[in-house]
Amino acid sequence: MITVHHLENSRSHRVLWLLEELAVPYQIKRYQRENSLLAPDSLKKVHPLGKSPVITDGNRVIAESGAILEYLQLKYDSEHQLTLSHEDEQIQARYWLHYAEGSLMPLLVMKLVFAQFGKKPVPWLLRPAGIALSKGIQKAWLNKQLALHGRVIEEHLTQHAFFAGSRFSIADVQMSFPLLALQLRGSLSDTPATARWLETMQQRAAWQRAIQQGGAIELSR
Repeated sequence: MITVHHLENSRSHRVLWLLEELAVPYQIKRYQRENSLLAPDSLKKVHPLGKSPVITDGNRVIAESGAILEYLQLKYDSEHQLTLSHEDEQIQARYWLHYAEGSLMPLLVMKLVFAQFGKKPVPWLLRPAGIALSKGIQKAWLNKQLALHGRVIEEHLTQHAFFAGSRFSIADVQMSFPLLALQLRGSLSDTPATARWLETMQQRAAWQRAIQQGGAIELSR
């Protein structure tokens, strides 16, 4: 049986969601974040980087969201629920699958890191300087980058029901986490098509079962 090494408030929700979509049996091993927001060292016993998501399937240990989603589709989508028959949709799905972690998530991680500049463990004497630096970088560059990405995503979802085009795919599963992070931080108010897409995903029965199994996602801090 597949074991999902599930870190709270993490990308591993996507793995649970896809397993529920494919009706694949699995078990969850849960991990709590440290005060630093990092994963506990116990995850390094599963994979040397000690990060989530990671799954074990027999003797296989598979890490990285995109690699896990592709593996699960290739091995367990026996009814071809998520198979895309048109080459253009296959190319689109592959692009968004890699875009999510390669282009969008680094910006969101930077946003999270900058938000910590005015908090512990930064010494209190340095926090005002940290806050000023954080605000300056975000205003001058980071927020503009996120706005650009938001417009690109909005334009795509204005024209297409799903990221691959007309059909649900693992690209939608992959893109769900960064867009959920933006929604929970109040950043989708000016992107109605993106907000509608995310609402549609959250209404899927498999998404809701994944939340029941893995717990609610809280990414507001």
